[in-house]
Amino acid sequence: MKFSNFIRMHWAAFRALLVLTVLTGLAYPVFIWLVAQIPGLHDKAEGSMLTSNGKPVGSRLIGQLFTDKDGNALAQYFQSRPSAAGTGYDPLNSSASNLGPESIVDTPADPSQLTAGKSASDAGFKPSLLTQVCTRSAAVGQLEGVDGARPFCTGGGVGAVLSVIGPRDARGNVAHPTRVVSVNEPCQSTQAPFLSIYEGVRVECAKYGEDYTIGQIVPVRGAAPDNPAVPADAVTASGSGLDPNISPAYADIQVTRVAKARHVSPDQIRAVLAHYRGGRDLGVLGEPTVNVLELNLQLDHQYPVSG
Repeated sequence: MKFSNFIRMHWAAFRALLVLTVLTGLAYPVFIWLVAQIPGLHDKAEGSMLTSNGKPVGSRLIGQLFTDKDGNALAQYFQSRPSAAGTGYDPLNSSASNLGPESIVDTPADPSQLTAGKSASDAGFKPSLLTQVCTRSAAVGQLEGVDGARPFCTGGGVGAVLSVIGPRDARGNVAHPTRVVSVNEPCQSTQAPFLSIYEGVRVECAKYGEDYTIGQIVPVRGAAPDNPAVPADAVTASGSGLDPNISPAYADIQVTRVAKARHVSPDQIRAVLAHYRGGRDLGVLGEPTVNVLELNLQLDHQYPVSG
């Protein structure tokens, strides 16, 4: 290649670099910044922040926890839906649990490590999605004074799942069980399994270290109603883990608790709640919602808790 051609090619590349730098590195960001200053868009561009006494307390687009330092729900506040983003609503760790409908069998904790004083999670316990839902439903039911029962959940708040062991038929189903184990109920943590007899066979509680995958895994529906008192968004996290909203159904079951903590009537709380119920987008998309942070801020303003 001639030296003159080499210079010409690189000079053209350098000019293209300058033009693209001006367009994409300067002009485009400035244009977007100017658009963001348009009334009606500026608040969204700044993160849709909400303030209390002149101080920012969060974004209306990102959920947050309303709990004490030990993770217990603060009675005067409406509670958000669960979050799988970090330790909860971490925008830098937005994620789901990646557990699906087939996650119904827990990984048990090592009892020797529990005896040594370790927490269940440190001892290897990993709850299935089903057990997480059951545990949350029982906890919400107790907090709100409603029935926390849920299909496929035991009364103790874990997944009602059996390993049915025995010879199988041509379809792979156990026709005549010889042994039945409640896989999510370790012997050391319960006096008796949630179900005493299954198809004429006594149900055992699980023992650490035994492999129950040889059996047919059978979830047991139980007698819980088809429409539980605790709604689905109270026991499941959103895909992002940052959802700032809850369903009106979840808000409704919290009214009595919040009213009692703020020393007002439930009707007074419902009147405030009614102003923060959002409809479907464009009238047809999604479901009605309640923004938890906006609602709690208004309650603090209208019915503050002394002390």
